[in-house]
Amino acid sequence: MPMAKALNAGLAAAMAADERVLLMGEDIGTLGGVFRVTEGLKNTYGEHRVLDTPLAESGIVGTAIGLAMRGYRPVCEIQFDGFIFPGFDQITTQLAKLTNRHEGAQAFPIVIRVPYGGHIGAVEHHQESPEAYFAHTAGLRSVSPSTPHDAYWMIQEAIAANDPVMFFEPKSRYWQKGAVDLAAPAVPLHSSRVVRTGSDVTVLAHGAMVSVLLQAAELAASEGISLEVVDLRSIAPIDYAPILESVRKTGRLIVAQEAPGNVSVGSEIAATVAERAFYSLEAPVLRVSGFDVPFPPAKLEGVFLPDADRILEAVDRALAY
Repeated sequence: MPMAKALNAGLAAAMAADERVLLMGEDIGTLGGVFRVTEGLKNTYGEHRVLDTPLAESGIVGTAIGLAMRGYRPVCEIQFDGFIFPGFDQITTQLAKLTNRHEGAQAFPIVIRVPYGGHIGAVEHHQESPEAYFAHTAGLRSVSPSTPHDAYWMIQEAIAANDPVMFFEPKSRYWQKGAVDLAAPAVPLHSSRVVRTGSDVTVLAHGAMVSVLLQAAELAASEGISLEVVDLRSIAPIDYAPILESVRKTGRLIVAQEAPGNVSVGSEIAATVAERAFYSLEAPVLRVSGFDVPFPPAKLEGVFLPDADRILEAVDRALAY
């Protein structure tokens, strides 16, 4: 099924399993959301569990905090990535801190769904990748699926968590179909995973960039170069064990992301791998990212966003050492 349908099925399963789960967001009820991820859920579960909110992200998150304190498990949708900033204060200075402020006595099981990233031909504030802001914030978990199977299971695992979870959905993958095993998840929520084995260079990404890495790996294989592809899946916390194991095998690492590279998730991974696997590295850890400029007009997104050619150029640099 497409990722959007997998998320819809995962939300439905969570709502069926626990009547405390409710959905909140702009146009998510009757319309089913801009990307139709919540389509049909209002008809099934009613307007008291699928709530169309005012256009006020701070109000959405603030209301969710109050609902969580009363025992509910709210799932908030932020319509587009760039719209999250009006709710940034509620998320980072309130939601992220409240469990610690209560010394663990009060749980805040809130999921904030964020469609993010480019490749949809949209304008500024509709194609951004703000995940580093939230990965940096203690008290928040942050995850991003790259496949429909992971989307189906990860959204349910996020809803079941007793901590706030930032759930970043790569919107360019919403309509890409993939197999979904409804019987069992692949790995736990905060596990990274090798999705293609290789021997020459490790390449790592999260969300939509994983498919770009797989495309690059196919092209590299035609030239006799073997790339091992790692899907990060969890942005905070990061599961380093599979990453380090892969780097110790290949001796080289390239980290890719759509977000700008300065002070980013990729920067943190590069620094940590350099610290923990220094003597296994045959070349510096390289990063391939969006450029350190605001997201450009849609006609220039192909220049801004990393593609397979930029990945392969980094592979050539890594192998040249």
